[in-house]
Amino acid sequence: MSLDTIIHAGLRQFGRPTVGLVLMGGGARTAYQVGVLKAMARLLQAHPAASRTFPFQVLVGTSAGAINAAFLASRAMQGLQAFEQLAQFWSRLRSTDVYTLNVPGWVRFSRIAVAWSLSRHARANGALLNNAPLTKILRDGIPLDGIDAALRSNTIDALAVTGSSYTSGVHWTFCHTASRAEFQGWVRPGRRSEYQPLSIDHLMASSAIPFLFPATRLMVDGREEHFGDGSMRQVTPLSPAMHLGARRILVIGVGQPERPGLGSAPGAARATGPTLGSMAGHVMASVFHDTLQADVEQTQRVTQTINSLPTEAAAAMPYKTIDVLAIAPTRSLDGLAQQFTSELPSAIRDALGALGVLKGSGGTLASYLLFEPGFVQSLIEMGEADALAQREELLGLLLGD
Repeated sequence: MSLDTIIHAGLRQFGRPTVGLVLMGGGARTAYQVGVLKAMARLLQAHPAASRTFPFQVLVGTSAGAINAAFLASRAMQGLQAFEQLAQFWSRLRSTDVYTLNVPGWVRFSRIAVAWSLSRHARANGALLNNAPLTKILRDGIPLDGIDAALRSNTIDALAVTGSSYTSGVHWTFCHTASRAEFQGWVRPGRRSEYQPLSIDHLMASSAIPFLFPATRLMVDGREEHFGDGSMRQVTPLSPAMHLGARRILVIGVGQPERPGLGSAPGAARATGPTLGSMAGHVMASVFHDTLQADVEQTQRVTQTINSLPTEAAAAMPYKTIDVLAIAPTRSLDGLAQQFTSELPSAIRDALGALGVLKGSGGTLASYLLFEPGFVQSLIEMGEADALAQREELLGLLLGD
């Protein structure tokens, strides 16, 4: 993020202290966010000084994080109950609700036949998987009129989702506010914003994992462009929340600690080359590799600099500090996913197994596609534990202490 964005965001004046929620992308991994938010809601319910109203005024989501953000926005008027309803939504989810793989059963156990079949499907559809089921579950599960009602009632100020244009290469943030007149957009090198009431197409575009899911067409600047996953080319994940007025930001990522085996100990035997599964996992991790930590650190440095000034000097400055708390998995999601690959739909499991991408660190690839109960519930439990481990920081951010 540019220093200009941080400074100018801090100079803008808003009528109330605004708390933002930023949800990063990562396919099925984003069930982790559900656990963090579920624990957060419990903490607020138990705190005597906390309101039972919805705690966020600005919501920003990317990829599957955009789906979580839209779901919450659509139920924001229900207060803290929105987070329990999100957990229930994920508990009912299955991989077949999100995608299908059209590979005949007779080819699943032949690597050559599977590769040929997938190649034909990809050439015809622009992707390996068919995500049409996701459209239906989003239409059934996210009432868009609930988002409009939350905006009109000032329960929330803004909902934004991100997408990456295959057509122009620009990273777009689509912002839904109560009215177009109150929206102040931004233009930066390689990234832009536009006021657009949210649609299911925006969510499909933001969550269109490259190669796996087909692109979605959206209108921007009066022309049609093809969009894919918002995680691509996302260099400043906190910027939209700041532009939309957030002064305190909770950001939940789904990255993980450094994977083991990235280096060899002195005297260790020479490692074999990467498997197809290792390379596929690395590619997926690269797509969803965010610059979150750099964004957080830069924002915190500016805040620390302001706070270190003499009281009189800080009080004379129009800039208001921006507080950020980032929560991310403390344990490997790859290793966790490897425990549950047997839950994948048989067509997916057989096809990926035939291609050899479930071997080695193939859990990385599987972790984006495992919308199944065992993996989802384990992620939710991990998110709850990680949130509770930071309860003081979390409550401090939300309550402004």
